[in-house]
Amino acid sequence: MAKKGSRIDLGLVCEVCKSVNYVVEKNKVNTTSALKLNKFCKKCRKHTSHKETKKLD
Repeated sequence: MAKKGSRIDLGLVCEVCKSVNYVVEKNKVNTTSALKLNKFCKKCRKHTSHKETKKLD
């Protein structure tokens, strides 16, 4: 049975090379703005900013 609640799955995409590197959960009630985090990109091999996108199934 699926979970019920306000948490959604989403992907973090690198703003430099546009590859989806991370899949995270976000509470859409408490965090209404879009996520933007500095994370390590495996393709670029450096720390870049990643922004949220809808998770691809």
